[in-house]
Amino acid sequence: MNAIAVAAPRAAYPAVAGVLARALRPRDPITVSDWAERERVLTTKGSSKPGRWRNANNPLLREPMDCMSKASLAREVALILPIQYGKTEFELNVLGYTMDIDPGPTMVVLPDDIAMNAWIDQKLASLIEGTEAVQRSLTSSNSRNAANQKAFKDFAGGQLFVDHAKTATRLTLKSIRVMLVDELDKFASALGGGEDPVELIKGRNTAFPFTFKRCWIGTPGIKGVSRLDALYEDSDRRRYHVPCPHCGHEQPLVWSGLHWNDDASKCWYVCRECACAIEEHEKTAMIARGRWVPEKPGRPTRGYRANCLYYQIGQGPRWLELVHMYRAAVKDPAKLQVFVQERLAESWEDPAMRKVKHELLADRAEPYRLRTAPYGVLAVTAGVDTQNNRLAVHIVGWGRGLQSWTLDYVELPGDPAEAAVWLSLVDLLNRGIEHEGGTTLRVEAVCVDAGGHRTEAVKNFVRTRPGGSHPLRRAIAIFGAVPNNAPVLSKGKLQDVNWNGQLDKRGVTIYHVGTVAVKHLLYSRIGADAEPKKVDGREVPKETADRFVHLSSDLPPEFFAGMVSETYNPLKNRFEKRTGVRNEPLDTWVYAYAATHHPELRLHRRSKAEWDAAEARLGVRALPLQGAENAQPVSRETKSVKRDEVPGPPAGSFGSSEWSKRL
Repeated sequence: MNAIAVAAPRAAYPAVAGVLARALRPRDPITVSDWAERERVLTTKGSSKPGRWRNANNPLLREPMDCMSKASLAREVALILPIQYGKTEFELNVLGYTMDIDPGPTMVVLPDDIAMNAWIDQKLASLIEGTEAVQRSLTSSNSRNAANQKAFKDFAGGQLFVDHAKTATRLTLKSIRVMLVDELDKFASALGGGEDPVELIKGRNTAFPFTFKRCWIGTPGIKGVSRLDALYEDSDRRRYHVPCPHCGHEQPLVWSGLHWNDDASKCWYVCRECACAIEEHEKTAMIARGRWVPEKPGRPTRGYRANCLYYQIGQGPRWLELVHMYRAAVKDPAKLQVFVQERLAESWEDPAMRKVKHELLADRAEPYRLRTAPYGVLAVTAGVDTQNNRLAVHIVGWGRGLQSWTLDYVELPGDPAEAAVWLSLVDLLNRGIEHEGGTTLRVEAVCVDAGGHRTEAVKNFVRTRPGGSHPLRRAIAIFGAVPNNAPVLSKGKLQDVNWNGQLDKRGVTIYHVGTVAVKHLLYSRIGADAEPKKVDGREVPKETADRFVHLSSDLPPEFFAGMVSETYNPLKNRFEKRTGVRNEPLDTWVYAYAATHHPELRLHRRSKAEWDAAEARLGVRALPLQGAENAQPVSRETKSVKRDEVPGPPAGSFGSSEWSKRL
């Protein structure tokens, strides 16, 4: 028995010695690209060209890969490339290098569980199957071993986690040194609890402040919303410059440099220096001699961007094929968006949104004072947005054709769960709006957002008081409608139940607002205001009376940015919030517009005679907008977008904290 007991440990000596030797040996100083050429083998499961990896087949990937090497000083990389350009192979090479040469806790994050499972089954499995160095690094290849699960691999000196970004829990509770984020712009703008997935991902590297590596990879999304675009703009902005075969001038290949004849039977690239025609067969040598050139050298983040013109021959569409794709897509906005994002690797901007810029809005601001209704205003409504620490209030005046004038925008500090901020709201909305004609206008309807964490507080506020009274006229609680074809204001639904289990007709009625329909209307009107009008055959800016949307020059700069803080994504049929700006001014305008559709008010259905009667009742003259009496929005809808916090009005203004303290 003693001989057997001694022999067993001795038999394990070689294995133990091998593990110790591997742990104690000096790390190989090679780079990721060198490791890939030495060790990586592509399989038929994951590549159209199986066999040894060759850096010469895709020179553009060499420098970004080497940024992820241990010896590189780069810590963060943003990599924007067209589809099928080797983004996944970049990730697999970095993973293989990390597992074999520079081990540590590693994580790959994908947009959702479907993408995650597909990536594991096709991409990760092919890496492990084809690369012996990766196989040696794994502590177990047994599928029943806890160290070798589908989305978790334990390897010598580290661990690999493959996860998706659908919930905050999946992005927390792990300390990660090497982070690879795939298709960042397909991530949700905010998770269920309101968390920003980008910040959660960055937080995983906190335990490795001097040795972490983080790479954001993908194709860009919508302009102004794209996180990849924002990361690239904050980076050193590298473009791949290639030498002209005729004059030697180095330049990046851009789509505008590609030319073709009328029937698109031939195309060529024009050098921006010597204007010589460059044929596609010269591209391979140009790319081999090219290099990445930073636009903003010295910035800590490395940013790399290339487009479809860099596809190596045989590894992607030829230039002429791309021309045909472009010509087929140019008349179809949805197809053109796909081409711009996936082939040109540029963020998409809807042409209609180009006129919806906050700078243009601010330039068209009019010199009327807040809380003073100009001629043309014949009715007033308000929209209220609830946040955890304040109420955002937008008071809007309406005229014929539902021309709008922003009469005030105020943020009232206070938790909506407490009574004090609601008392401030009642006081604010019950104050009369002075009209330039000498009369006083009152707020005729109010829509209060019941979404978020203060739903019950909003319901309690809008409930009818004993005796059937309420401190505000026509105050209703609203939610953003889910259906894409929802009307501007739905039919109300009772919410309260009496002691007998029946709906209480005196209780709260909830309405749903078709926010996308209203935003489309607002943006189309802002765009129409930017269009010049023709006078005597020449184009001149529209006069104030011809505009649909009127904004006061007394409003702070943040308000104008907030009014156009969302951009429309036609692929998802919804509006998405731009990064770095708060959207309460836009949301509250939408709610104020919905209030015009209150069943007891119905400003959108008023005839010319009814507008005339309102004008006579007020004793003021109006400024009619020709052809706009019966203007109606196209009813389209999406889910409401989460609201972030917005800076308040400037000190001393009506909506500033100084004014609020006087309540």
